[in-house]
Amino acid sequence: MFNNLQKIYSKTLNKRILSVEIQEFINVNINSNISNLVLKGSPFLDVPMQLLIEQIEAKKRCETKLSNWFNTPSIYYPNKLNIEQTSSEITASFKSELMQGKSIIDLTGGFGVDCFYFSKRFNSVIHSEINPELSEIVEHNYKALGVTNIECVSGDGIEVLKTTPQNFDWIYIDPSRRHESKGKVFFLKDCLPNVPEHINMLVEKSENIMIKTSPLLDISSGLEELSYVKDIYIVAVNNEVKELLWCIKKGFEGDVKLHTCNLSSKGNEFFSFYKNEEPSSHVQLGEPKTYLYEPNASILKSGGFKVISKAFPIDKLHLHSHLYSGDQLIDFPGRKFKILDVLPYSKSVLKKELPKKANVTTRNFPERVDVIRKKYKIKDGGSTYLFFTTLMDNSKVVLCCEKCN
Repeated sequence: MFNNLQKIYSKTLNKRILSVEIQEFINVNINSNISNLVLKGSPFLDVPMQLLIEQIEAKKRCETKLSNWFNTPSIYYPNKLNIEQTSSEITASFKSELMQGKSIIDLTGGFGVDCFYFSKRFNSVIHSEINPELSEIVEHNYKALGVTNIECVSGDGIEVLKTTPQNFDWIYIDPSRRHESKGKVFFLKDCLPNVPEHINMLVEKSENIMIKTSPLLDISSGLEELSYVKDIYIVAVNNEVKELLWCIKKGFEGDVKLHTCNLSSKGNEFFSFYKNEEPSSHVQLGEPKTYLYEPNASILKSGGFKVISKAFPIDKLHLHSHLYSGDQLIDFPGRKFKILDVLPYSKSVLKKELPKKANVTTRNFPERVDVIRKKYKIKDGGSTYLFFTTLMDNSKVVLCCEKCN
């Protein structure tokens, strides 16, 4: 397809890495002490120890995150930073299910995990990667993985897209923060590629665009920068938010729908609402009842604190506490607890009543967990859960709970 583009390979990949004896050395030493290996030096004259260590460390990081790669023979690994930055197979598979069509181009291909899963949903996939060495690695690995419908192109994704006359059913972009962008607050304009700057060109090339960002990106700030956002998926794995997916539909001007997704081997949790529902929703406040509900991390990131209480027969304990309670045990997207006791936040009471071992959480509370643990000598763990929080009358309490299975 890209015959007019010269494929520039780094010529630095040491293909000896793929030989049987070196692959065996990597597998045998996958759990070895790296410092000890360095001291021993390389047993191979034509492969430096630094490269062997790089392969071992990168492969080790794939054991649970990228099991398809870890379990496939003759995979060539980039440095471990590329593995740390790539999507997990869980999130890559999930996002691929949100898209379908004949053609897709990934402008920021990286280690190629997303494209691997896109190839199961699309007839034709373009993997564009600005790093020529990484592009060569990915092309080799796709052959090892038996994938035949992905074309790897080395080059700046934006320029590659401008160069081809083809339009695509979907464009996928995973912008990276510029190195000079410091602090936790950042904007899409601070990333490469600068999606807001190129949005008009992007929607000319495809009516559907998915942008993956870090969960650190503020949703309201992202909406101010982007046009045509139709859906936002807040994706958590085991109750830790991993990525935000911004789905753009050319010409869309309606209310954005937020989809909260918590992926887990114990069962996936989904909850969706329209952004304008939240400010217009009435929240019912109430006292602690029989059961306590804590929304999962994707819901907390979404800001859907009123709509969640509207969707379920539960009351919010305080406008800012983000804990909910009800008399019925319901199927809820988050953790569920039975309330055993409600203790006033009184030093004399708590020193006598609190257990010496418990799981401690604070919600809308003036003291940190580490301070509370030290003050009341509470060790971490056990079957008791303590929630230090504020009730609707602004009283400070401790909710003593046990987890509901």
